[in-house]
Amino acid sequence: MDDSQYFNEQHLQVRDMVRAFARDEVAPVAAHFDAISEFPWANIAKMAELGLLGVPWSEELGGAGLDLTSYMIVIHELAKVDASHGLTVSAHTTLGTSPIVYFGTPEQQQRYVPLLASGRVMGGFGLTEESAGSDAGGTQTTAVRNGDHYLLNGTKRFITHGGVGEIFVVTAVTDRDKGTRGGISAFILTKQNDDLARAAEHNIGHADELTPMPGFTSGRKEDKLGWRASDTRELIFQDVRVPVENRLGVEGEGFANFMRTLDAGRIGIAALSLGIAEGAFEEALKYSTVRRQFGQAISSFQGISFQLADMATEIEAGKHLVYHAAAMLQRGQNVTKAAAMAKLFCSEVAMRATIKAIQVHGGYGYTKEYPVERMMRDAKICEIGEGTSEIQRLVIARELLRDVTA
Repeated sequence: MDDSQYFNEQHLQVRDMVRAFARDEVAPVAAHFDAISEFPWANIAKMAELGLLGVPWSEELGGAGLDLTSYMIVIHELAKVDASHGLTVSAHTTLGTSPIVYFGTPEQQQRYVPLLASGRVMGGFGLTEESAGSDAGGTQTTAVRNGDHYLLNGTKRFITHGGVGEIFVVTAVTDRDKGTRGGISAFILTKQNDDLARAAEHNIGHADELTPMPGFTSGRKEDKLGWRASDTRELIFQDVRVPVENRLGVEGEGFANFMRTLDAGRIGIAALSLGIAEGAFEEALKYSTVRRQFGQAISSFQGISFQLADMATEIEAGKHLVYHAAAMLQRGQNVTKAAAMAKLFCSEVAMRATIKAIQVHGGYGYTKEYPVERMMRDAKICEIGEGTSEIQRLVIARELLRDVTA
């Protein structure tokens, strides 16, 4: 890809900085945290110091004041080395923080965004439930208005940062009869970081000015195939008293606003997928030049070189989809179709590229001695999270047909 097509000098500086951080700080510990399935607090603290947890937010709100292309570069470069680190930035920024930035009142923005953008606390997004995955309209969590507060009851599943986060934006049904078009609202909730002792060792993960809401807790931690250094848990609401001023946006507009949030989130997952694919390709390319069979490097064999060619071509195409969608989002354009295309293509490229990378490595690729095994496990969830590949195809088809019939 011609860097000048999407990147300016500042973008290249961001890329070089994050690439060096990933190489020096993430690569040496990625396999360790994957193996023990622990959140890498030391590196999260370093990322916060570098401003990586508030890249696209204004300096007035505690962010780095950079653009959305810079933000996607951060996710892309981190994921080339470890998807869990890239996901932490993506979920915290797009899912945990952006709804407050875009839909919150000035008071909500001033209260919560600086804490999130600076990385003092982690944020999360509560949408998925036992019966509400691809069908987000199946939300069962309820919020019943009672004077100056709502009472929330229900459970969310597969929530990134569920245990380590303190600020969450969640959906709940406020009017069952209205369904998704006016019956679901969004709220800002606060809870205690369940990993507070480890987080405190690195002076991160807690804000004294936040008061945990009684009845809001996290449930069991998921034992996942991939993204194992990312914290994923249930969120449980038992008569959680949420002040009316913590409602995010107008009552009944939660579903529509969350769909807009997911558009941006899909570009982030596309960048994450692209990073996994490119990281696997680089490992395969390097290995193919040093591994010798029949007296020559395996890269000289057509069966290997063609796989490398296919990987490189698809990654190049993925870069255009990701950074084109990011540029559209930066300009305020409708990105529903572009985001779905980027997410669909890059997530499936990540799966194909990691499988090919393991094939290039042969038997060694099936061991934990090389990172391509971890990369393949990390790639699979990219075809599921933020909307499955099947949902992306539905979204793309719907947008195409809308353009025709409009």
